[in-house]
Formats: sequence, structure tokens, C-alpha cells
Amino acid sequence: MQQRIYDSRTQDVVDFVPREAGRVGLYVCGPTVQSAPHIGHLRSALVYDQMRRWFEATGLEVTLIRNVTDIDDKILDNARIAREAGGSEEWWALAYRVERDFTAAYDAIGVLPPTYEPRATANIREMVELIERLIDRGHAYRAADGSASVYFDTASWPEYGALTRQRREQMEDAADSEPVGKRDPRDFALWKASRETEPATASWPSPWGAGRPGWHIECSAMATRYLGTEFDIHGGGLDLRFPHHENELAQSSAAGHGFARHWIHNGLVNTGGQKMSKSLGNSLFAHDLLAQTRPIVLRYFLGSAHYRSVLEFSETSLTEAAAAFERIEGFLARATERSGAAPEPGALPRAFVDAMLDDFAVPQALAALHEAVRAGNTAIDAGDADELSARAGEVVAMLRVLGLDPSDAVWSAGAAAGAGAAAEGALDALVGALIEQRAEARANKDFATSDAIRDRLQAAGIALEDRQNGTGWSLA
Repeated sequence: MQQRIYDSRTQDVVDFVPREAGRVGLYVCGPTVQSAPHIGHLRSALVYDQMRRWFEATGLEVTLIRNVTDIDDKILDNARIAREAGGSEEWWALAYRVERDFTAAYDAIGVLPPTYEPRATANIREMVELIERLIDRGHAYRAADGSASVYFDTASWPEYGALTRQRREQMEDAADSEPVGKRDPRDFALWKASRETEPATASWPSPWGAGRPGWHIECSAMATRYLGTEFDIHGGGLDLRFPHHENELAQSSAAGHGFARHWIHNGLVNTGGQKMSKSLGNSLFAHDLLAQTRPIVLRYFLGSAHYRSVLEFSETSLTEAAAAFERIEGFLARATERSGAAPEPGALPRAFVDAMLDDFAVPQALAALHEAVRAGNTAIDAGDADELSARAGEVVAMLRVLGLDPSDAVWSAGAAAGAGAAAEGALDALVGALIEQRAEARANKDFATSDAIRDRLQAAGIALEDRQNGTGWSLA
């Protein structure tokens, strides 16, 4: 059976044939490191980790690029707000600290490191060169106000809207920059002129003047640098289809690049029947989830739904996932006790293989896994050693493909990370209570008590940062 994938551009399930025999080039939009990772970030990273592991299990060599957006309006805004509230962290320090939080969360749930993980700030030259190419080909222009800003001319590219099947005249105005100096409000920024309100460190020289890259050009430049002008798959969350991926496709195609042959988008996460968002206050952060459950169970839950579907999180989600995974572990423990040795991986069942070949149908793959567990338990009860050996071998083989083998050393590190996250959660609760007491004291103009709480926390190595939306803290 041929590998099949759902291509978001054609909106159909298609045969996947690598551009280069035996190799897969996969680019995934990584995080914008502005604030702590949440469940949506974990799910997206895990989806492409599952795909990568499956490709490798079929004998393909995978080059997976997952970028880090470490220069962005939101990063600069968050750093500015923190400094205005008395903090001292520079934007680049904020970006690096948050990047480390993402890496720790990915590691905790067993997401393999990407082949390369380029940062936007390390690829400015490639972005400038790509913008120059677009200008030379008549698809980009300098801002009419005489600033250093450069915009993509959406009217110059008839195929604009091909990814999301929209007509240009029906599209929303570009929200990534002010409409100053644009020919059309739908034109998006390739290069943003430096502003007096932004730090000089967030600016780079260019042929048009000092500034920084727009968000969309970053991924086009990095994907091309590390995978070439044409590669197999571009992935990311469903919320990135427009405008981010639409703009990537337009500018890369206008530059004369084949770019991604296929586009894959993973579904989002709902909590309580609502889309998760910071504005609704229903975000589920990685450190909280890791404090609640074992990392391997969190991985099981995050990967249990089909990657294109919405993942619904409820109060019972992790409990149910833990019970399901404990049945698997219970069987492996029984098999080890009965056989006198831990099971070795065997052949993958046909049902599992067919499921993964069919657009990475993990729910059906998990059904094959649990069927093997049931058959294995029946073999134990019947005293059938040969049947037990075969079924146990299948279970271990499937778990390894899914990154869920409990014997993998990564879960020892994951357990430590989970313990660390639990300790961090406890510390956060204690500090949060003191911050609330301090806020109440300040509201009552009891500045002596307020200052005393601040001083106690500083003595313990905890720095407070008063922000517009509340008080944050960090280890000094």
C-alpha cells in the first residue's frame, strides 16, 4: 500500500512520493517564543514527531526543520511591557528564555530534536536576498512613504490565495503592519523599517535601510536555506494556513521556487468545547500539564486523536489516557514476568501499518495496539507462550514507532522533568499567593506590607515584574 497524506492545498488525500528517493524533507513552523508553551504547541510538535518516526520506520531518511521565530512584534511588545513595569529583561533574553521552556517541554514528552532548528535572527542575510529577488522580479516594492519598509505586491501574483482557495478581493487586510506606504492594504510586510520606539538591537542593515524582517519571509528563507528551493512537506497548525502559509507560498512561488510539494495542517485544541486562546483565559500550559500527569501519558493523550481533527481536552482527559496506557504497561509487565525477560520488538501488525499509511491514522493504529494487548493477555491466561511472544513483540514494535515505549531511556529524563514541573507548579502557587497578598496591600495603600513581601521574595532569589496585566515573577 502506498503512503497517503491529506494535502491541504489540493484538499484531497494523495499518494506521497518523496522528491528524492529514500529521503523526506519536512519543514514545520515552530514557535514564536513570546511566552510559555501551551498544549497546542505540544500537540503540533508531537504530530510531526509521529510522522517523522513513521517515515523512519519505513526506511526513509528524514530531514526535519523546525524553526524558532525569535524576533517578532509580540516578543518586542512583551519585553517592552515588562520593562515599563520595572523589569530589565531585553527582548532577546526573553526570546531565549522562552525558547528553552519550549525545548524542555518538547523533550519531556519525547519529541525528537529536529535535524536543524534555525532561529530567524540567524538568517537575516537569506531573508534580505529573498526580498531583493522579489523586488527584481516585480513582486515587491519599497514603501511609498520613503521608509525602509518593503511590501509584497499581492496584485502582482495572480495565484495569491491558492492555498486557502480565496479570491484576493475577498481577503482581509494584512494585519502584520500599518497600511502606511502600501499600494494595497492586503499587501504584507517583507521588511519593517526601524521604529523609534523599538530597541536598536532589534534592527539590522539592509539595502532599503535599517529594520527587521516580516514574519512570513522568515519561514520562506529558512525553509529554502535548509531544504532547498523545493522540498516535500510543509507543516504547521491549522491556524497558520492564512495568512502565514498563504503568504509563504505566494512569496516563494513568486521568487521562482517550487517550495513545498505538499502542505499538512494539524487540528487545534479545544477546552470545554471552546477553542483554546489566551484572550479567553483557557490556555493549558505545558508546565501545568506535566505537573498533573506522567509525560508518557501526556504524549499518549496528545497523539491519540487524528492529527487533522480537533483535540478536545476535558477534566477527565488525562485520567482516561492514564487508564488506557496503564493497560498497555500492565500487559508488558505480565508478559515480562511470564517470559522471564522483557519483550523484544517484533513485526508490525498489518492493521497498524495500513492505518499509518492511510494519512497517519493514529486512532486506528492505537486500536491495533490495544487489540494486540487484549490478544496477549488472552495468551497469558491460556498459557500459550508462542502467541504471547508474537503479540508482545507486536506491542513493543508499535510503541516504539509511536514514541511510547516505556523502556525508552527518554522517559527516565521525562519523569525527572515532570518532577521538576511539579516543583515549579508548587513554587508558582506559593509565589502567586504572596503576589496576591502584595496586590491587596497595595490596593489598601499598605506599602509597608507590600514592600516587605517584595523584599522577602527578593531575599529568596525571586524577582517581581509589575506589568499592565498583573505581576509576574522569575528566579533572579
